[in-house]
Amino acid sequence: MTSQPAAERESEYSDVLVMFRHLATLDSESAAYQRQRDAIIARCLPLADHIARRFANRGEPLEDLVQVARVGLVQAVKRFDVETGSDFLSFAVPTMMGEVRRYFRDHSWSLKVPRRLKDLTLQLNRGRAELSQTLGRAPTATELAEHLGMDRQEVVDGLIASSAYATQSTDVPVRADDEQRPLSERLGSVDVNIDRVLDVETVRPLLAALPERERTILLLRFFENMTQSQIAEQIGVSQMHVSRILSRAIAGIRQRMEDAEAASPTLPISPRRAAMVSRDLPRTGAAEKARRGLRSQAS
Repeated sequence: MTSQPAAERESEYSDVLVMFRHLATLDSESAAYQRQRDAIIARCLPLADHIARRFANRGEPLEDLVQVARVGLVQAVKRFDVETGSDFLSFAVPTMMGEVRRYFRDHSWSLKVPRRLKDLTLQLNRGRAELSQTLGRAPTATELAEHLGMDRQEVVDGLIASSAYATQSTDVPVRADDEQRPLSERLGSVDVNIDRVLDVETVRPLLAALPERERTILLLRFFENMTQSQIAEQIGVSQMHVSRILSRAIAGIRQRMEDAEAASPTLPISPRRAAMVSRDLPRTGAAEKARRGLRSQAS
């Protein structure tokens, strides 16, 4: 739709100033004053609707924008002073546009963002539009900072915050393999094997350093799921002796893990993991970790 020229618009609403002069002669507490003010508002409603349509197709319902622009019109009518001699439109239009912009700033963001960053986003958008036209490409954060006279980190913070303006539903269909599927089906998930890799690589050298008998007993206990009695029968020792070997082997692994962590704090070893390894309980994480390490050794 073609925008109406400002001069033609002022000519169309030239009678509004006359209505304001008549309003100034009335008692502000009288019913006649209220009727005259309502008449001015009704006369300028098409102007408010025009302002609202300028902000259409930006993610907010047009009906909401019309209401906001009309609130701005009411505020403009209340604050306009005919004695200043200025034209009402030059006062009302910025008031209504400011009201609509505040609505976008305060209500249309998908995530809660500090007001400072919201205002900064408006500056960045204007700066990007100006530089894109000059450079023929999207400007970098450094170029934006120089253009706007800001610190580069402040510009980066504003650019990051601008991504919170609108979000996308994970149910939105996207094309994949010549078919439409929800976005959620294409999103990655946490790989549970990452922790397993860490466990295997942590225990692998510790198991390799164990004597052959201790390593075999750990293998039978945690990998083959054999009881201590079954292990004792297989290797020809008492169950009590198997229990002592298991305790000694696990305690040794635990101690070496703690020593390694103390020597190099950057290693991916935690006291919690070390404590779990020290427990000879089939249902604890120690059993699973030992199985992973032993499985790796066996392969």
